[in-house]
Amino acid sequence: MRKLSVVGVLSLALLTSCVSKKKYVALEDSLSQTQSRLTKTQVEKEELEAKFAKIEARVEEYNSKINSLKEMNDSQFTSVDDVAVMSNNTKAKMRKTLQNVDPAKLAGAKTLQDSMNLAVSYKLKQSISDDSEDVDVSIDKTVVMINISDELLFNTASYRVSSKAENILKKLAEVIKSEPSMEVMVEGHTDSRTINTPVIADNWDLSVKRATSIVRELQHKYGVDPKQLIAAGRSSYLPLVENDTKENMAKNRRTRIVILPNLDKFFALLDTESL
Repeated sequence: MRKLSVVGVLSLALLTSCVSKKKYVALEDSLSQTQSRLTKTQVEKEELEAKFAKIEARVEEYNSKINSLKEMNDSQFTSVDDVAVMSNNTKAKMRKTLQNVDPAKLAGAKTLQDSMNLAVSYKLKQSISDDSEDVDVSIDKTVVMINISDELLFNTASYRVSSKAENILKKLAEVIKSEPSMEVMVEGHTDSRTINTPVIADNWDLSVKRATSIVRELQHKYGVDPKQLIAAGRSSYLPLVENDTKENMAKNRRTRIVILPNLDKFFALLDTESL
């Protein structure tokens, strides 16, 4: 019985020793794996830190460039309402042009955009025609509208272009060709008197024929790209004034040239060399 007890104790001790060794080996293996993962994580961390440092450097460089451009813009450019941005060079040209503008009109300019529109209007009018009575230029934001009396373009009740129109159409063509990105709509307008002839059905017909005649002249005689041109007739339904006197009817008989320049081309209309 005593021998059996001793054998049992020895067996138990041996078994306990084997289990502890297995646990030790397992723990050692686990530790090794943990250390390996820790080393890998450390390497990845260092790589990420290096990438982050490069990104920070690039962000700092970009911010520096942006601030530099902002400082340049603040000193060299002026925002014109929400329409465009004007350079100091353009502002100088505008001020020079405004010295020639009617003081009464200039007094009505309340904003920088008003002054800009006055300057471009004056410049265009001087470039196109010396006749202040028969040509009027107005601007809504950057849409340029040139009203030309039919006295300069057509004979009464006719859509054939008069020889008197040659000078103004030639100058108008030069303006249009100076900026190929411009789109130009030619609108014919009549007074309210009815018309019916073998070749003209009514005021709609007359207004469209007159617009088409001007477009053909600009294209074929003065070399304007037809892709820039649009012909439209408005009949008598968009008068400037009431058709109640001969003088008012004469004002309503007109051809309106609507110029749609890109924003970055609008200020070029202030440049003498471009006209």
